[in-house]
Order: sequence, then structure tokens, then C-alpha cells
Amino acid sequence: MHDNALGEDEITAGRGRNGEIQNLEGYVGFANLPNQVYRKSVKRGFEFTLMVVGESGLGKSTLINSLFLTDLYSKDYPGPSLRIKKTVQVPVINYIDSKCEDFLNAESRVNRRLMPDNRVHCCLYFIAPSGHGLKPLDIEFMKRLHDKVNVIPLIAKADTLTPEECQLFKKQIMKEIQEHKIQIYEFPDTEDDEDSKLIRKIKERMPLAVVGSNVVIEVNGKKVRGRQYPWGVAEVENGEHCDFTVLRNMLIRTHMQDLKDVTNNVHYENYRSRKLAAVTCNGGVDTSKTKNQMTRSPLAQMEEERREHVMKMKKMETEMEQVFEMKVKEKKQKLKDSEAELERRHEQMKKNLEAQYKELEEKKRHHDEEKSNWEAQQRILEQQKLDASK
Repeated sequence: MHDNALGEDEITAGRGRNGEIQNLEGYVGFANLPNQVYRKSVKRGFEFTLMVVGESGLGKSTLINSLFLTDLYSKDYPGPSLRIKKTVQVPVINYIDSKCEDFLNAESRVNRRLMPDNRVHCCLYFIAPSGHGLKPLDIEFMKRLHDKVNVIPLIAKADTLTPEECQLFKKQIMKEIQEHKIQIYEFPDTEDDEDSKLIRKIKERMPLAVVGSNVVIEVNGKKVRGRQYPWGVAEVENGEHCDFTVLRNMLIRTHMQDLKDVTNNVHYENYRSRKLAAVTCNGGVDTSKTKNQMTRSPLAQMEEERREHVMKMKKMETEMEQVFEMKVKEKKQKLKDSEAELERRHEQMKKNLEAQYKELEEKKRHHDEEKSNWEAQQRILEQQKLDASK
């Protein structure tokens, strides 16, 4: 860094072409960088993949509809729990790894301009509101998942618990998460007081207790989204009733980029290191690794892609030559057919002219004969007249 670097408040003016001082319009400083990131994201777009995991009937589809204020899942397109056959084994980890594998392969290609990012950036893990802590399945699942994706635990259908029961349940879950050394999403450190207060508030509410609903209910003359019960209304967007707004703000407004950064810089790098650790520089595999860890090196993948590209170009060249030859043959055949047609028409016209010529010759001969006969008769008549006059 240069010693004469200027701070944010110091960059307030610049010199024009003639050397005069010019005041710059508006604020100038590094605080404008987020605006640049925002404009870039709006222009180019961005990918953010959210995964929801949990037992059937915990309200996963309802919560997704509530988060995005839309019927993403409906009767016409029900949630996965209704579309997929019931099973006790779901290959979630294989899915996460496969998306990292796709991204790794895309990085290794020669042309990397189009690299869709389908990696899972956040996993919302739904916990049943039993009030008795985590199930063994919850513990085992999160332990297998926590080093591959950002895990955020949620207490599903929190409106089935009283506020006191919910707080005790939260403490019990966090205690078990720490005892089993499960690593849930860690919020980034910040020096900003407002951000620190926000992060501290979110951490105190973990795991987040959520309620989902898109049903609009009128409460004291005010329309709210919630669930109607005999004892009252559980409001989705009321912070005293549940943590829905905390989750929504965290995912969409405050920590989406950090979730993407942690996915790329931590979880994906760990996956990438594991995959490439078994690969030697010549594309071979370290003998100390198992066969399940065998994979091709990026150089080998690039070489294979180059060969595939060359083969593809040769195939296209051959196909184009075949098409060209076929077109030439068709053109030649058309020319031959046209030539034969012209020859046929020429012969026909020649025959017609010859026939007409013969017909004219015949008429001329007949005319000459008639003329000769008429002249002979005239001579005879004239002779008879001369004889008669004598």
C-alpha cells in the first residue's frame, strides 16, 4: 500500500484538463462499492440455491411459499414429500457433492465463461417440535452435513409450542449441537455496531423457530399473515410469535452473500482439496487412496476435452464434405436432366420443322403441277380461238 494513499474523506476533488480544481458531484469513497456490486448483480444476475431438509409434514413447502410470498408448491405442483415416494434414506449428501463436482468440472474446462453455480449455499434443517431435544437421526444427519454446506437449524411449526416450551427447546437443541460438535452456520465477525447487534440478536434466537402461512387474517382491523386458532392468531411476521422475519431477512437481505462466500471459500474448497489430493501431476492416482477417490486431474480433463473437440470438428468436417458432395451430385444431376430436356425439345422442334418443310414442298409441287396444267389448257384454248378465226 502506498504511503500517500488517500482516505475516503480526502477524495473530494480532482483536476481538469487545464489543471483547475473540479468538485466531484456526490459522495466519493469506498462505501460506494456495494452500489457497484448491486448494479453488477442486477445486470448479470446471480445464483442462490436454498435446500430444505426434514421429515415429512413439518411444513417445508409452506415455509418456502411464505418466504417468497408465492405458491411455489400448490395442488398442481405439490411439495417433494407428496411427489416422492416415502423413504427413510434421501441422498442429500450425494446431491450436494454432485453439484460441487459439476462446478469443479466447469472450472477445469478450457472455456469458463459460462459457469452456472448450482452449488447448495444454504440448508435449512427442520426439527420436529417435540420438546424433547434432537432425535438420533437429526444428530447423525447434521454431522454428515455440516462440513459440506451451511446448516441452519429450524424448529418447525413453532406455533404448537408455548413461548416457554419453545425457549427451553431451543436451549436443549443448542446444548446437544455443541455436545455432538455439530458445526452450524457461523455468522461473520464485523466491526460495525449495528451489524454486531443484529448478529447477536440472531445468535440468541438460534435455532430459529418458524411458522409458515400465506393465509391473510384480520386482527384488530389489521390484515396479517398467520394461522387461526381457537385461542387466537399465530402471526407469521410477528417477532413475538416466531422467528420467521429473522430468517427471511437473514437469507434475503443481510447474509445471502456471506452464505455464498462461505460455500465457495470453505465448503467448496474442502471438497476440491479432497478431490484433487488423490491426483498426481501426470493425471495418475496416489496409491494410498481408495478406488472411490480416484479422479482425473484438471490437465487430463482439459486434454480429453481438447481431443473431444478435435474429434467433433473432424466429424463436422466429414459431415460437411458429405453434404457438399451430395449437393454437387444433385446439382450435376439437375444439369444433366436440364440438358437432356433441352436436347429432347431441340430434336422435337427439328422434327416439326422437317415435317413442315416437307408439307410445304409437297404443296409447292402440287401448286406447280396445277399451274403447268392450267397454262397448257390456256395454250390449247388460245390455239382453238386462232383456228376458229381463220
